[in-house]
Amino acid sequence: MKSLFLLILGLFSRLALAADPTPLEIGAKAPAFSLPATDGKTYTLDDFARYKILAIVFTCNHCPTAQAYEDRIKQLVTDYSSKGVGIVAISPNDPQSVRLDELGYTDLSDSFEEMKIRAKNKQYNFPYLYDGETSAISRQYGPQATPHVFIFDDKRTLRYTGRIDDGEKPGTAKTHDTRNALDALLADKPVPVEKTKTFGCSIKWPDKRDYANKATEEWAKEKIAIDELDIAGIKQLLKNDGINYKLINVWATWCGPCVTEFPEFVNMNRMYRNREFELVTISLDDINRKPNALNFLTKKQASMKNYIFKGDKYAFMEALDKKWEGSLPYTLFVAPGGKIIYGKQGLIEPLELKKIIVENIGRIY
Repeated sequence: MKSLFLLILGLFSRLALAADPTPLEIGAKAPAFSLPATDGKTYTLDDFARYKILAIVFTCNHCPTAQAYEDRIKQLVTDYSSKGVGIVAISPNDPQSVRLDELGYTDLSDSFEEMKIRAKNKQYNFPYLYDGETSAISRQYGPQATPHVFIFDDKRTLRYTGRIDDGEKPGTAKTHDTRNALDALLADKPVPVEKTKTFGCSIKWPDKRDYANKATEEWAKEKIAIDELDIAGIKQLLKNDGINYKLINVWATWCGPCVTEFPEFVNMNRMYRNREFELVTISLDDINRKPNALNFLTKKQASMKNYIFKGDKYAFMEALDKKWEGSLPYTLFVAPGGKIIYGKQGLIEPLELKKIIVENIGRIY
């Protein structure tokens, strides 16, 4: 009987952990924390004791809504830090719970190292803390989406929880809930609206790793094919009629650098293919080695649009890009209408290329 009781208790404990936490209630005390930040420091709740008001924003790198609010969070710091308001951001997301196809609006996922890159690129003027190791602190606060704001008074009692404002797209907000709450607290007045709903990406809690892992199983089942391509086909690709940006990678099975970087293209395909984006690979293996090229693509789970060129390679080089000297790999990023945005002979720098892609297809809705 005791064994059965312990089994049931363990089951309920796991179910409780798997359930998304509920947000702190108005009037609750701020849970203590000690978390590493992108500036190399470790911050605790007590480190913000000098501020009359403390706003904690749960946000992240990858979410388009979070990215839409980055500059507004910075502006809040600029406008309110001199008034006694401390603002700190915490990323609650476990990076292992983020699928590649959830990264369609970003160049960076939610690892601590990638948070450091984002903080530097965006010149954050607030501490950016990482809780993705266990998400234990975030669970105590209970954010529902990124971003989610919690505002505490001088006794670190929760006085407001919810959105920053009511307009995700920059410049469209009509109701500035976070500013209204801060202004009220600074004037020692009641917060006009103490709680609002939030809108954004769901929190990637550690118990969602199984969901992320299933993506790999799904992708492994996708069909892999390779078609033949001639000069006319090349010209049509470069013309790029339609709404999609095209990333074109020219490679060969015998090219060591091509093989080395190819998994990065597979990842980019999984990240961006649900956007206005298409990845095309072109093999320059001899046409009689088409089965070998297909075998390579199959092993790499390369379910993008794949071609093998049939014809004169020098004519191909001239048709693809007159600036190309001829060595492999070679990569082009082409805008709708045919404008070449990026061209690179040799190994790509993946982060640089992903940043170029997302800056063109867009970071927000």
